[in-house]
Amino acid sequence: MDIHCQKIIPAMKTMKDFEKFLNSRYMCGVLLEIHISQLKSVFHYARQHGKKLIVHADLIQGLSHDEHGAEYLCQEFHPHGLISTRGNVIIKAKQKKVLAIQRVFLLDSHALEKSYQLIEKTEPDCIEVIPGAMPHMIREVKERTGKPIYAGGLIRTIDDVERALEAGAVAVTTSNKDLWKHYEER
Repeated sequence: MDIHCQKIIPAMKTMKDFEKFLNSRYMCGVLLEIHISQLKSVFHYARQHGKKLIVHADLIQGLSHDEHGAEYLCQEFHPHGLISTRGNVIIKAKQKKVLAIQRVFLLDSHALEKSYQLIEKTEPDCIEVIPGAMPHMIREVKERTGKPIYAGGLIRTIDDVERALEAGAVAVTTSNKDLWKHYEER
């Protein structure tokens, strides 16, 4: 199953979330807030279950959030992808042939323009728009960049998911296990 076939991409904050993901029908998930010492066993179990992991490189505890940390992640664990707000991490992920997902925070117009400049420079494979509960902004970012969009952050309801997808997001990243369950059962 291609990652873009999943409407929901489970985002895991805890080992309990990870266990739930392993026992789900989802093929791909996002690792958030994990300690570097847990990566080896997490990747081992994910591979045993035929799962692909995208690592949020900025949230790995005990690892530098720069191109050297990204290189380490790619060489040691071979993730399906890396998510980051940092341009140098995105560039390194692309060099290592890992799905490069640029995270963009929609704070204000100035931050958005800076993000567009960074996207032009880094040429990520995909963009994660935070918060994802803003369909008009998902549409704008997709039209302006031409990149696949993931919607994440403040997605709380099925309606939020559906609006993000209708606005052009290819998937929604969420830690909301009720949403995982709802879309897994479809």
